[in-house]
Amino acid sequence: MFSEQIELRGHIIDSLLLPKVLDEILTRGGNFTIREIQVGKQRDDASYARIEVYGPSPEVVDDIVRHVRQQGAEVVEQESVRLVEAPADGVFPPDFYVTTNQKTFVHYRGQWLEVRPVTMDCAIAVDEQRLQAEAVKFAQVQKGRLIAVGHHGIRVAPRERPGERRSVFEFMGSSVSSEKPKSAIVREVAAEMRRARESGGRILVVAGPAIVHTGAGEHFEKLVAQGYVNRLFAGNALAVHDIENALFGTSLGVYLERGSLAEKGHENHMRAINAIRGAGGIAAAVAGGILRRGIFYQCVKHNVDFVLAGSIRDDGPLPEVITDTLAAQKLMRARLEGVTMALMMCTMLHSIAVGNLLPAHVKTICVDINPAVVTKLSDRGTFQAVGLVTDIEPFLRELTEFLAAGESPAGPV
Repeated sequence: MFSEQIELRGHIIDSLLLPKVLDEILTRGGNFTIREIQVGKQRDDASYARIEVYGPSPEVVDDIVRHVRQQGAEVVEQESVRLVEAPADGVFPPDFYVTTNQKTFVHYRGQWLEVRPVTMDCAIAVDEQRLQAEAVKFAQVQKGRLIAVGHHGIRVAPRERPGERRSVFEFMGSSVSSEKPKSAIVREVAAEMRRARESGGRILVVAGPAIVHTGAGEHFEKLVAQGYVNRLFAGNALAVHDIENALFGTSLGVYLERGSLAEKGHENHMRAINAIRGAGGIAAAVAGGILRRGIFYQCVKHNVDFVLAGSIRDDGPLPEVITDTLAAQKLMRARLEGVTMALMMCTMLHSIAVGNLLPAHVKTICVDINPAVVTKLSDRGTFQAVGLVTDIEPFLRELTEFLAAGESPAGPV
């Protein structure tokens, strides 16, 4: 039998990390012996376990270790990370280490280097001169750059358990919530947003055009005006339909106030695009008095940084829309600095795309009428996301009311 020793540290008992790791070992054809275990006596005390992992071959042991590392296990021996040159531009060497959205370190020249930024589905590049480790996408790697391979000399730090007070993330329990008391959950979301703002964190909103179609735009405007939106990621559609509503009172040609189709209403979104393009952009349209209300009017007025990423479905697009997807991804990654909470609303593709860029410590809430959206988000690696299945208009209406009232939950719900 071949073996390797691993260590677990932190709240490994009450977070079920220890049984998860032991189950992973057995499921992948290995066995184990717990060599040492120390259980914390107080709620805030960390625990520790040293485990010998056995397998019938080196390959089985390596496979087990590779998977339990994603749970936060560490290899006992502090070997240096193994580095191999990238064979070509945009190509990683075989057996390159694939990052998760959890904080990661590499052991190099006797010290642990933190990998930045924290992003899943990347490789790790190490700069020997500056002693820095960076998570890089395929488009960022050049031939000859040193890339981490294997799993030795790499440490993953799992998310710590929430503190004493129960948050919406514990209250919701499961990633998809369709039958739980929605008002209680919305109140908790409001409390989380207040805490994020008061602690100096940044709130990111990822939003789709259904916010406008359902008549929820006015509530979103209040969120912006109240200072609860610091970053906005969206596509061309949200901006176009918001501006169409601001200029013509319609969304996709339908009057939002009375629900009737406007004469030649199908032209309105095209005329809205033309007006903004003629003005030279959204900010210029606000400055010129062309755009006087709406979500993006409020964003410009309150200096909310927004990134609009284009797609092949777009009409126009608006001048601010980034049509190069790699350029949009790069800008989004840069704009995530300081973000501590993400609110994703009624947009499946944008939510999944942004979720793949978020570190695990960013509190992520997904709100959609379709439960599959939240499920897909979690399935694609954003395991920290919790979801609320509901229509967006009543959610945003109630959320803004709780925020305006300044209510705080009386205690655990």
